[in-house]
Amino acid sequence: MMEDSGIRTYPWGHHRRFNAYSNFFRKLFGGRVQKISIDAGFTCPNRDGSLGTGGCSFCNNDAFSPSYCNAATSISEQIKKGMLFHSRRYRKSVAFLAYFQSYSNTYAELDELRLKYEEALRYPGIAGIIIGTRPDCISDDKMDYISSLSQKYYVAVEYGVESCYDRTLERINRGHDFACSVSAIEKTAAKGINTGAHFIFGLPGESREDMMKEAAIISDMPLTTVKFHQLQIIAGTRMEEEYKTRPEDFNLFTWDEYREFFIRFLEQLNPRIIVERFTGESNPGLIRDKGWGHLRSEEMIRLFENRLEELDTWQGRLYKGNKNLNKDNSE
Repeated sequence: MMEDSGIRTYPWGHHRRFNAYSNFFRKLFGGRVQKISIDAGFTCPNRDGSLGTGGCSFCNNDAFSPSYCNAATSISEQIKKGMLFHSRRYRKSVAFLAYFQSYSNTYAELDELRLKYEEALRYPGIAGIIIGTRPDCISDDKMDYISSLSQKYYVAVEYGVESCYDRTLERINRGHDFACSVSAIEKTAAKGINTGAHFIFGLPGESREDMMKEAAIISDMPLTTVKFHQLQIIAGTRMEEEYKTRPEDFNLFTWDEYREFFIRFLEQLNPRIIVERFTGESNPGLIRDKGWGHLRSEEMIRLFENRLEELDTWQGRLYKGNKNLNKDNSE
């Protein structure tokens, strides 16, 4: 951390107190970058019967998919509608990224992936792609192909990890263990691909101490970016039924609790890792827990950064570079 005329500059090169995703893109592209979500018609191995059926117990894609995101229309049409939607809602962006978001977007033969990714990349104004997927839906030939795309475009692969604990992954019906996530992340990063991961705080059976310990584990992973959000109980999921019958197993956060928890977590997180988000938003009509009222993402970021200022703290302030990837995550 450096002081310049009384203004701190942090290791990530700007004055915000965490390594923010938006600042990363401003530095890379010279301005605001907007993601356009795409539903390319993929499914998941724990939905189609390969591993199981019903999907993850917390999952309902309708809770976060924008209205223009519809597998019944072409990828090009979804991009067109997405650009129009965002041009009305936000200030002008200098670039757009096609975000293959719904379900597991490497869960197909390579020829099919090539057709869909390259349709998106041909669309005017698209500067790259972000591929959301599962760590058990990647292979060497797919990584080689994605790596070749990354030589010409911005490309990122984001893995749903959700938890570092195998007992939790089994309970939420992920269909893979934490070691699978570590392996996929390490192999993807080794190919020079921007590598992201997603984690949820508040999954059933996990204590606040369990969640806090994940900071050291995540810090040692070769991640470019990471997404965190609080658990939300969504209508139409198996977790909704579990919450009704065993609410004592859930350690859900109020907004104030979550803000304080995440600041403590952030202090221990490797400052190298870019934080894409720290909360999640879902369709309010589908949320079945008490939720956080009318707080929107922009307001939560403002309150969060104000609190960092009040506490005079920042991402990585307490980071110690622990090595925890070889620990037993079954307990």
